[in-house]
Amino acid sequence: MRRTYWPQGYRPRHPKIPGHPSRKPDRLCRVAVGVTQTSARDRLEALRAATLERLAALQGEHRAVVDASRDSNADDEHDPEGATIAFERAQVDALARDAIERLASVDAAIARLDDGSYGICTVCGQPIAAARLEARPTATTCVGCAAR
Repeated sequence: MRRTYWPQGYRPRHPKIPGHPSRKPDRLCRVAVGVTQTSARDRLEALRAATLERLAALQGEHRAVVDASRDSNADDEHDPEGATIAFERAQVDALARDAIERLASVDAAIARLDDGSYGICTVCGQPIAAARLEARPTATTCVGCAAR
């Protein structure tokens, strides 16, 4: 019988292993140990609503900063308040971009929940621990793969 040697760190996966990419997930089973689809969906929907609220608040702040910059001197370079207004605008823009990225990751997690792949590591195909999904509901990798 011929012996097969695999490269170091490589583990072949069998299609019957839960979480294997070629295996269709069972929609009625638990998403991960200790996490049900309804609890995951509720948590993701709450996170999505909070992110949308945060984004709306940031858009209001952005409008206020822009309005304040219109009322101030147009020469930001020599105006002592100009640098502060520019910094505030950049800070609000960065926070808004972060909220938009978070919203996209929440939407992607909801899509994974709909197609049955939520709670499965995208790298190794093993279930993601319930504690990790509790802490980071949008996680796509298990703790071991995230640490690499």
